[in-house]
Amino acid sequence: MAITKETLIGEALQQNMGIAPILMNIGMHCLGCPSAQMESIEDACMVHGVDPDALVKEINDYIAQH
Repeated sequence: MAITKETLIGEALQQNMGIAPILMNIGMHCLGCPSAQMESIEDACMVHGVDPDALVKEINDYIAQH
């Protein structure tokens, strides 16, 4: 299942915990926080000033290789 901008962070992490360092590298350090678990990737990117399309591509590229 591909990750999209609408995917919740919690769902993405359940799919592949290996993406945690990718999220942490862009400033998403509260991955275990209940509110972060229910936040979409797009919403989190908006808060952290990150291009959601670029992040989704990086995540999906990582998942495809692992």
